[in-house]
Amino acid sequence: MIDTVFESFSPEDTSAFGEKIGKSAAPGQLFTLIGDLGVGKTVFTQGVAKGLGIDDAICSPTFTIVQVYEEGRLPFYHFDVYRIGDVEEMDEIGYEDYFYGEGVTFVEWANLIEEILPETYTRITIEKDLEKGFDYRKITVEQVENK
Repeated sequence: MIDTVFESFSPEDTSAFGEKIGKSAAPGQLFTLIGDLGVGKTVFTQGVAKGLGIDDAICSPTFTIVQVYEEGRLPFYHFDVYRIGDVEEMDEIGYEDYFYGEGVTFVEWANLIEEILPETYTRITIEKDLEKGFDYRKITVEQVENK
């Protein structure tokens, strides 16, 4: 996917855009998801899971750090690293198996673990703009190359 900006005016729009991302996701692809609390990261991720053909309820894995969903067209690894105190905790989880595996990986709060992200990934940023409405979200998708 080329760099793009999507404007959402409802949670349904946000989910539908996530679903589009999920339908086009490829094996081994890693996405980071950046945005403040309550901006719609989980709604977006639920859409991605739907696009991958996953019917399970998707919730943010805040306390478990990673949730694994195997029943879609590709395995889906959903990380929430908000509570990571030290990046070394990611080693204990075995993050490399997920980041470099055959599934699709989503990492919420990835800015907290930037030093272990792959050289290439897709960054998704979700932002509010209350001047455009309570449900408005600006979703920016960009390819990152750290060489």
